[in-house]
Amino acid sequence: MLTKCSLVAAVLWISCLARQDSSAFSIQHRPRATLNSSHASASANTDHDADDTTTTPPSLLSSRREWAKNTAASIIATTGGLILPTNNANASDDDLIDVYFGCGCFWHVQHEFVEAERRILNRSDADLTARAGYAGGKAGALDGKVCYHNFNRVSDYGPLGHAEIVSLRIPASSYKDFAAEYVKLFDKNGFRPDQAGDRGSEYRNLVGFPGAAKSDLYLKQLVEASKENGDKLAFAEGLGDDPDRRALVFVMDSDAFAPFVAEQYHQFHDGFAMGEGYPQTYNDIAFRLAKAGTLGKSDCPNGMI
Repeated sequence: MLTKCSLVAAVLWISCLARQDSSAFSIQHRPRATLNSSHASASANTDHDADDTTTTPPSLLSSRREWAKNTAASIIATTGGLILPTNNANASDDDLIDVYFGCGCFWHVQHEFVEAERRILNRSDADLTARAGYAGGKAGALDGKVCYHNFNRVSDYGPLGHAEIVSLRIPASSYKDFAAEYVKLFDKNGFRPDQAGDRGSEYRNLVGFPGAAKSDLYLKQLVEASKENGDKLAFAEGLGDDPDRRALVFVMDSDAFAPFVAEQYHQFHDGFAMGEGYPQTYNDIAFRLAKAGTLGKSDCPNGMI
């Protein structure tokens, strides 16, 4: 099935497998809605700490990567680039702060945060700041860019240690509202929407805000939002190149681990689940923002070739 935003001739996916992390890893057990700066413990593994491969959620979604292997994908003009954060760890309520949220495939997540921007901040399409992107890797950019999987593996976000995220620029006073929207993406067991399909470090759960674990204000609001919406998540300090664990969210410093905006063909895309199409007016926002010069730009390959 081709997405609505397919405008040009499609090409078959050529196998570009994601980086496989072969290192043994286990997460130290912790209560929900807490932050633990220690990454690993060889003992005290529980169901809460289990790897995605050990538990199956109630409803299965096909892997977007598997879908892409057997489905033609559209080629659209590519944009991308670094979204520069501001130094706003102690921002006042009226200041804008740069944040990001990762929860599996960024297509669905971007749509949810676009709706949140409209509802919470009354933003018009021209003022929307939600951008699909990549963040969380120690390597940063390679040759000045971070790209989606492509045939020549040019600056591939997987080997660079990044995960798919959605970045936003929002008023500091609204952070808790957006944190609540993020928490609501998970079900009562801490499964993200595509937990059974897209797995691995490229799809891990992470949030980024100025100061990360050192920011009492935003960390407190994040934990409060989690507690108020089912207390289904645990939090750990992100060190970069972190693994994928169910119900565990890595907290990143958005200054140290700055986000990179994804290519234009990923922006305002239909959702990952079959039948999860959004209105054409939503898909078209990418083109309007690109034309206005506000979408972000880089030299990543055009589509997956």
